[in-house]
Amino acid sequence: MRSKPTRAVALCLLLVGCSGRDFLTRGRAAEEIGNAASFKAPQQFFLRTGLVSNMDYTRPEYLVLQRRGWITGVTAPCTGEVSPPPCWDVALTPIGVETFRDLISAQGTPHQYFSIPTAKRQLISVTGIAKNGNWADVDFTWKWIPMNEVGAALSQTGVEFRSSVSFRHYDDGWRVVQGSAPKTNQDLDDALKDAQPAQ
Repeated sequence: MRSKPTRAVALCLLLVGCSGRDFLTRGRAAEEIGNAASFKAPQQFFLRTGLVSNMDYTRPEYLVLQRRGWITGVTAPCTGEVSPPPCWDVALTPIGVETFRDLISAQGTPHQYFSIPTAKRQLISVTGIAKNGNWADVDFTWKWIPMNEVGAALSQTGVEFRSSVSFRHYDDGWRVVQGSAPKTNQDLDDALKDAQPAQ
């Protein structure tokens, strides 16, 4: 014999024309978050070769590239645009050229400043849903997964992040809020920016 909740769901589906999108389950929320453009956007590393300031050359990312033997730098005179001293003339080493070749070639002719996709987000789980009428707050955890050798060197692999995002119920079902959202609700862009390491 069917339970009352099962009959209620069946009745809703038959009489009102409800769809699976009308119910915000953890699985549905995970699907919406995972398919959102903001969530799919890769982590980018911006590499500058040629003349760079000491502040850039000693950034943690550049230090990793130096330790890997992918870049080298020699001191060079600073210019008005690049300062304070000391400044560095940065170049890819032969190993660096080999490592970055496929990542750079897609951008056309070589230049001194380019972006490299290094990691993508992986949704770990939806940890909670709080509904209030046509709005819901969904808590979830995620982490970065390296996309290439550079990503493996630079990404915070293994670190899990906690985020919270707003969902809104429309006539065709629940959707994750993207772009601007009312002040009391957080969109996915802001949720990913405000992510905190999970403990």
